[in-house]
Amino acid sequence: MKKILYISTLALFAGASLMSCSDFLEAENKSAGGQTAEEYFSTAEGLKAWRNNTFYGIRAIATAIDINEQGTDLYWPSRGRGESDYVRYSLSAENSDVKKFYVSCFELVNSANGLIYYGGDTYKADALFIRALGYYYLTQHFGPVPYSTTYINNAERSYGRVDLKTIYDNCISDLKAAYDLAPERPAEYDGTVNKRAVAALCAKFNLAAAWDLETTMTDEKTGEYTVTGTSYAAEAKAWAEKAISGISLTQSFEQKWSPANEDKNPETFFSVQYDRASFPGTGGGHGLQNDFGSYYGDITASYMKSVGSDKVPSNKSLKLFEKGDERYDATFMTTFYNTESGTWSTEGYYAYYNAADLSKLPVAYCYAPYYVTKAEFEAKLVDVAAAIVANCGDYKALKTAPYAYLMQDPVVAYKFNGTKFVVDSSTDKGGAAYTYATLQTRMNYAPCVKKWDDPETPQSNGNTSECYRDIVMLHASESYLVAAEACALMNDETGCLNYVNEVRSRAKAAKITSVASYEPAFTFTGTYRMVDLVLDERARELYAEGTRWMDLRRTHQLVKYTVAYNCLIDKVEDMMGAGEVKWYRPIPSDEISSNTSADMYQNPGY
Repeated sequence: MKKILYISTLALFAGASLMSCSDFLEAENKSAGGQTAEEYFSTAEGLKAWRNNTFYGIRAIATAIDINEQGTDLYWPSRGRGESDYVRYSLSAENSDVKKFYVSCFELVNSANGLIYYGGDTYKADALFIRALGYYYLTQHFGPVPYSTTYINNAERSYGRVDLKTIYDNCISDLKAAYDLAPERPAEYDGTVNKRAVAALCAKFNLAAAWDLETTMTDEKTGEYTVTGTSYAAEAKAWAEKAISGISLTQSFEQKWSPANEDKNPETFFSVQYDRASFPGTGGGHGLQNDFGSYYGDITASYMKSVGSDKVPSNKSLKLFEKGDERYDATFMTTFYNTESGTWSTEGYYAYYNAADLSKLPVAYCYAPYYVTKAEFEAKLVDVAAAIVANCGDYKALKTAPYAYLMQDPVVAYKFNGTKFVVDSSTDKGGAAYTYATLQTRMNYAPCVKKWDDPETPQSNGNTSECYRDIVMLHASESYLVAAEACALMNDETGCLNYVNEVRSRAKAAKITSVASYEPAFTFTGTYRMVDLVLDERARELYAEGTRWMDLRRTHQLVKYTVAYNCLIDKVEDMMGAGEVKWYRPIPSDEISSNTSADMYQNPGY
């Protein structure tokens, strides 16, 4: 199937910052007859190329996992990984990654404006949706920002920050117009903007507005707030219902995230699409599969996958998933397969997807969740050990020494001695008294996320751009949870629980009958509220999807959750600067210095 994204070869924009003194560069003229860029991009061919490159620009936002996930309650760095500025809340206005994200969002906005400038109404639904998408990420990370609906191709320097209400209302209005213009979602999804995608983004915009404009935070340390209005929350629920309309969560969570189910998945409303066939060489993909796990060894020697060790599941993450919840095994790879012969992809880690018969392969790593008892796990390991003995000639010839972990706290590590698994009491494994927080300095001690696995990944260390999985940005179950969160703001517990339980039912998780009766497996301080219930459900359902930092900031829980569950943040002062909490990212310093507007200023804490 021909996908809409990544088929254009034009390099439309090169290093220009929208709201600075830099000019936007004109595209290289690919047309015959010496047409100007103005003439070429006004043709059907040129406009299509512009449209494709506008979609292409979403990649930079969809792959910005660090800024969207680090420094929250769900992830820790491990095995000597540097404690990033995101994790330590030590970002400065000179941080190059923040600037790249900021500029990428504005480039996306300007490209969408250019699509209207050159094409008028031809691709207007696409342009309005993509412009709103850029502003969604900008407002959630930076707060009030410069706002423009005009294509900028000059050196204008005066763009002041515009208040959130103006941006929210304008983007919501644009999305309503885009909804009327957009087609229905095609049965075989091809990456196009469609009514469900527009409705889902409109719901998220209204939800953001509900929190930012109609709530007041009363205690940043405890996450307490008061609700001052519900008009945006009601709209968020209504638009989420438009997105959901007619879609039930009937497929399993495993099927939803199966690599074989990307284009046929009815739950996907919008995704950034990748196509390996469009890149005959290497490096055309992304690296999401290399995040969200600890280090599992040299890929060419161990036949495991390359993982970066900077977003390992936190103790809270592993305790979010209750017994019976199928999302645990569908989110994390709980069994890694081994190899003696060294046949890449059909043995080792990717055997899970490609091997003809997994029962014939020995195990490399095995992970059991916290709710499994020691006796239950050890009984299972008897069978795992028997399979290793039966399926390999010499266990010492295996590419990876077999290990098993019971993910309780303290963690219990087991090594294979040739005939069976025994508790490893050695210093490097910490024995049976190794707390999870301490164990995070080691390798291979925790399961990795498999949501983004690409079974066709080549065998090479550091293959950070060899994942060609589509990056899902808007989908059905998130819209259910947007509606649930809107109900929480409207103090509608029945409605909130109905939406949450729809999501839980698909996962075979137990139904929640009331917020007061629900008891999470992890330690929770204070009164457990509807907002906490929704955030926990979002953590389970949307794990590793690049939403967590925005979720916590939006709901005023960023400080409370991060201090409580991130092993590197001990107190609220760790998240402050100049006596103020860093609720937003810093505006890049040169974006301020090059801007002549008196309304361009820095965010609190920087």
